[in-house]
Amino acid sequence: MEKEIDIVALGELLIDFTEAGRSSSGKKLFEQNPGGAPANLLAVAAHMGYRTEFIGKVGTDMHGDFLKKTLKGEGIGIRHLIQDERYFTTLAFVEIDEKGERRFSFSRKMSADTQLCESELDWELLKKCKIFHFGSLSLADEPARTATIAAVKAAKAAGAVISYDPNYRASLWRNEKSAVEQMKSVIPFVDMMEVSEEELVLLTEMEDYHQAAAQILAWGPKLLAVTLGSEGVLIAMAQKQEKIAGFKVQVVDTTGAGDSFWGGLLSEYLRKSKNLQELTWDEVKSCAIYGNATAALCVQKRGGIPAVPQKGEVELFIKTRDK
Repeated sequence: MEKEIDIVALGELLIDFTEAGRSSSGKKLFEQNPGGAPANLLAVAAHMGYRTEFIGKVGTDMHGDFLKKTLKGEGIGIRHLIQDERYFTTLAFVEIDEKGERRFSFSRKMSADTQLCESELDWELLKKCKIFHFGSLSLADEPARTATIAAVKAAKAAGAVISYDPNYRASLWRNEKSAVEQMKSVIPFVDMMEVSEEELVLLTEMEDYHQAAAQILAWGPKLLAVTLGSEGVLIAMAQKQEKIAGFKVQVVDTTGAGDSFWGGLLSEYLRKSKNLQELTWDEVKSCAIYGNATAALCVQKRGGIPAVPQKGEVELFIKTRDK
């Protein structure tokens, strides 16, 4: 079967209510920004010219309508975005400190994205994608957990490259032990994986990044990217590990930075039209550099999807910095 879709992503689609100053009476103001890690990643790929589809669920409320309209405007396929009148759209309230780092407060109990059911999946779509991407937040609650694992297995069986981001948010799990168990349970199915420094240590209980990266590769993935904030990324494969320096920029908001990095890396990987095992190390590095540049542009703006750069911006940024 022809792989008609470049990237299919499953998971949370939500509103980030991001701090945006104070009112005349001194009360905090929050800006409505569309977000959710899988959707952020698809926005990057769509901006880079790739065919994308989102699988997930939102409410029929004003926020669900806004998110559906946003994805359509970004060029992301929405045929498999379900609006369910029984549940409300997930909300996240985001505080940002002086360094652009965030603190989240979620309204997610029994919200729409956690209620995606296996019976609502389109099995034909899962056979048609080159890359299937998912994150760990859809593993935190049922029935979304069962639906997610079923989708991963179906896409894997159909020959898709499986991409995974164990995006840890402590408040969304019953406890840390449960989170780690679920986050680790799917790693054997994964081909390409992105983790933050904190998630790397959480999953492996190892402080040495190189040893920890080797441990995750031993569990199954062929490529691992450990995001290191402004320092760049550690790229690890069986044959080699290397830190790829990031670009120095003025940080406004780090929301979506990791998603932009990973979306940029996956987009550049798709452009090469090769299997992972066929990539040279220089090609792997070029994917990481493209991801770093995409993230560097993202953090200079506010929000998740609204901060995703266009293809021309990324290419000009890399070209200018190379000089």
